[in-house]
Amino acid sequence: MILDLFVERTGVRRATRRPIYLASKRTFDAALSGVGLLLSSPVWLLISAAIKLEDGGPVFFPQNRVGLNGRVFRALKFRSMKVGAAKRVAVKASERDPRVTRVGRVLRATAMDELPQLWNIFRGDMSFVGPRPLLPGEIEPSSNGRLIRLADIDGYDERHRVRPGLTGLTQIFADRDIPRAKKFRFDGLYLRKAGFWFDLKLILLSFWITVRGKWEHRGAKF
Repeated sequence: MILDLFVERTGVRRATRRPIYLASKRTFDAALSGVGLLLSSPVWLLISAAIKLEDGGPVFFPQNRVGLNGRVFRALKFRSMKVGAAKRVAVKASERDPRVTRVGRVLRATAMDELPQLWNIFRGDMSFVGPRPLLPGEIEPSSNGRLIRLADIDGYDERHRVRPGLTGLTQIFADRDIPRAKKFRFDGLYLRKAGFWFDLKLILLSFWITVRGKWEHRGAKF
């Protein structure tokens, strides 16, 4: 399995508890996101114009997310769904979801809808690499149809010991449609294996997936 090979060749132990790693990770995040904000500004203008031209709605989609130590922050994204879609019950987007706009399909496939989160990284709300930020009070239907609070699933609290990430082990290797309990196991694996070179490899893999437009793909992304 690709994940097994990737993890086995990156033998870092509990780096998330090392002050030097955490300090260097934050410095790297601030520096790279700052450069990214400057270099990507022309892309922001193009995306903003495309969103406005399609339906005239708002460009950005701000949303509360849970961050480090359970602190709630305001995450920014480019709007990829029709106006008002998020006011209904929050449902994870499905393949060929009718709520997604034409521009949104391109943005989601390349993860360009998450480009504004460079600002969240620069501010310190997020990191480039980490568990995906979740909605406060988010729930998920179980196999028997019963609604389960994500906060009640094993691994939920552990994943908030680090800043949530723009990308990460779960975002890259976990199938989009598996239960959150399984995704939390990927998050737990990241917490055990995290380190500077491990993070860098995940970032490079993420660029490759973006270039191929595979972020919305169900199954292997590369």
